[in-house]
Amino acid sequence: MDTVGDFLTILRNAVSAQKVVFDVQFSRVRTAIARILKNTGYVDGFEEITNSRGHRRLRVTLRYVDGKSPIHCIVRHSKPGRRIYSGAKEIGCVLNGLGIAVISTSQGLMRDAEARRRNIGGEILCKIW
Repeated sequence: MDTVGDFLTILRNAVSAQKVVFDVQFSRVRTAIARILKNTGYVDGFEEITNSRGHRRLRVTLRYVDGKSPIHCIVRHSKPGRRIYSGAKEIGCVLNGLGIAVISTSQGLMRDAEARRRNIGGEILCKIW
């Protein structure tokens, strides 16, 4: 099961349906992606909750400015059947810096700008703008 792909699809569907809040199954990778999206201003926040059955869930609150979401497009790059790795020097900007790329490195998930600053390459999970 592709947890990152599922999370991005649920996020994409929530934005297109103009939902304010959505819940997904909890995982550390999903939490790390939500943290990156919160730090860059794409979502308002996230929290770990427990449902009535005792299962952990991740609740994400989307951001809207004048009724429009800052998320226009979400593209999944590296997939379980086709991994895409990039060195630190080959990591490019997304829309000349208007978007972000989420990269899985040996030091955890981080934005493309942070990976370039630290001179770390890794697997390009997705690009968001």
